[in-house]
This record gives sequence, structure tokens and C-alpha cells, in this order.
Amino acid sequence: MPATRPPSFVDVAIIGAGAAGVAAARALGGAPLDVVVLEARDRIGGRAHTVDMDGSGLDMGCGWLHSADENVLAALAEDEGFSLDRTPPPWRSQAFNHEMSPDDQAAFGESFAAFEDRVAEAARRGEEGPAAALFDPDGRWNGRIDAISGALNGARFAEVSIRDYDAYRDTGVNWRVVDGYGRLVEHLGSSRPVVFDCPVSRIDRSGPTLRLDTARGRVEARAVILTVPTSLLATETIRIDPPVPDLLEAVSGLPLGLASKLHMTVAGADDFPPDSQLWGRRDTADTAGYHLRPFGRPMIEAYFGADLAWGLEREGEAAFFAFAADELAALLGFGIRRRIAPVATSLWGADPWARGAYSHALPGHADDRARLKIPIENRIFLAGEATSEIFYGTAHGAWIEGERAAREALTAFGLDGFGRQREGEP
Repeated sequence: MPATRPPSFVDVAIIGAGAAGVAAARALGGAPLDVVVLEARDRIGGRAHTVDMDGSGLDMGCGWLHSADENVLAALAEDEGFSLDRTPPPWRSQAFNHEMSPDDQAAFGESFAAFEDRVAEAARRGEEGPAAALFDPDGRWNGRIDAISGALNGARFAEVSIRDYDAYRDTGVNWRVVDGYGRLVEHLGSSRPVVFDCPVSRIDRSGPTLRLDTARGRVEARAVILTVPTSLLATETIRIDPPVPDLLEAVSGLPLGLASKLHMTVAGADDFPPDSQLWGRRDTADTAGYHLRPFGRPMIEAYFGADLAWGLEREGEAAFFAFAADELAALLGFGIRRRIAPVATSLWGADPWARGAYSHALPGHADDRARLKIPIENRIFLAGEATSEIFYGTAHGAWIEGERAAREALTAFGLDGFGRQREGEP
């Protein structure tokens, strides 16, 4: 239910209409509170965004329902009539065996598993530091392992905390939303009171009510649920006055890495196995992964992470296709250049309301996710994928955190989880 202007006063202002903001708004829907969602973009979904191509949904942000067997959004998708594709992901297999022999693929799998075992053991002992410190110093697969980190963390393992990486929970079950993950989040938020094109630049907490400066005027609120990326808080694109040093320290330890997608059409795709994968190179982290024929479509979805993605963004959108064409030609022959064409590229690093894809904890900062979710004066509540200690980097992690922040706000208002007055509360 979009509005053109925000109300001048509300009980709860939710900043951001991504997965966390939508979840918070839905959780507050039955409470006797005036709620508004203030969104800087002209759409719902945040970093969950689906674009249309001839009726097919192309996810520019999150595309997989990770840990789908216990993912709250998987259950909601089916309840809302969305179709789920349970085809196993292509990550543990490789098309054609052009780049690595089956023996090499097995050796890489064993090397990566041994690395993750070392990380888990170090975390169990309470050790902290960069995960890259646990590489095999003579390992032939370190470049490929770091390329995988670009996909998982948006950063190389030298920038990733041992303890934080180990804390992530993964059941190994991964499904997709056929119509698009972004469309699902947009649908779930479509009945909420959202004001678009309404960025918030300042939260003044000096008075008895919170005063929000927005592009569409001043809003006063008794409470705020803040669901924006850590990048916007670290740069004080949204400024809290007076500042909160603990908050600024926490967000500085949880920067956003970058993972970028390029969707391409491919002519004569029947010679590609559906839902299969190629990696460009094995001797460097500066390589991309290629999902061939996702959903069986005549397309390739290329995935770029970490330093490679940041560098290509600086060169411009065309650089992604040029890089992919070179790698695919090296793998599949020069003729592939005539068969592929770019369709859509994500540029989350350049997006002023994202400035990256998803968060990773720097070495020594694994505890900053817990610090980040501590309420400020019991009236500013933070939520998002960055506050999720076990599902960070995911839409369902953000969703769970949005619901958690909503419960904290309800408690602050003396209400229970159903929006009813708590016993003993005035």
C-alpha cells in the first residue's frame, strides 16, 4: 500500500523495505500501532530484486533459498502460491570437464573440505584471525578456494573472520523460486504501508520522540526499526544524532563484500547440460563461476566476487561481459562469443542504497553481529542480514532478524508477540 508522503507522526518507523523491513512490518501488522515503512528506492525488496525477461524472472540479488528445509521464506513462498524448484544446485559438479579432470575435481573437493575442517577446529578452540591463515601453504587449490570465498562472502578469506565463517549454518538444501526471489519478497511486502523514494538522512534521538529527516519531510516516531546495510551506517549516509560510538564500531567490523551477477542468453543451448556449472580458471581467485542453463533456460548466469567484482564495476557494466566472454572462449572455444549476449548485470557496489552485496566479519570482529543488534535506548532496533549470527548474507537471515526487531519493539511498547497488552503493563 504505497503512499506519496509519510505521516508526520507514527509509533514505529521502519527504515528500509528489504527482507528485514518487510518482515518487521508484517510482524507488527496485528498490533495497535501506527507503522510506516520508509524506502529510499522506488520498489520493495532491497537486495532481493527480480527483473523480467520475456516473462522469466532473473534474480539480480539473492537467488537461492539456502537451508531451504528450514527456511521460513520457503514455507511462505508455497503458502503464497509461488513455485519452488528443487533441482540440486550445480556447485559440486562441473560441465564438460574442460577445466578440470574428474580426478582434479575430487582433489579440489577434498582440499576445500580439509580447509573448512581446519577452520572449524580453530573456531572450536576459540582461535580468531583471517581464515586465509588456515590455507595449506603449499596447496595448489588456494586460488580456487579464494574464488569460492568471493561467492560465499563477497571477499577473499584474508578479510574473513575464522569464527564468523564457521558460525554460518547450512543444511545443504538449496531451492529456488521459479518466478524470482525478489518477486517473492516484493509480494510479501505489497500490503504494507510503504513510502517510496523516501531516503532517511538523519535520526535525531535528542528528544522524547525520534525525529527523522527524510527526502519527503520530517517524521516523528516513538520507535525506529533500522534495516539498512552496514555500508550506509558506516559512512553515516543515515546519521544518528547524537552518534552511537558502539554502533559505528560494530558496523566498521562488518563491511559489505561484493558479489555481482551477469545474465546472458546463449544460442543453441541444447548442447549445454541444464543446471550445470563451469569455473573460469583454477590458478587464481580472479575468475568467475558460470551457471549453465539455470532452470533449463537458454541462458548463462555468471557470478563474480570480491576484488574481481569491485574491479569490473569500476570499469563499467560492459567489462563484466567482456571478462565472461574471454573466460568462456578459453573454456569452450572462440565460437561461444557469437552465441552469447548480455541481458542484465547487477551493480550492487555502485547502488547508492546498497554499496555492496552482503556482509562479512573482518578478522577479530566475529562478535560485532551480536553488538550490532543491541537496541539503542530501547527505541532504535537494528535488523538485517548483518545482525544474523548464523544466517548472515541471506534473505532469510534478514527476515528472521526483522521479526526479532519487531518483537523487541512490541516489548518496548508493553505488547506481547500478538500485539496484545502484556500483563502488568500500563
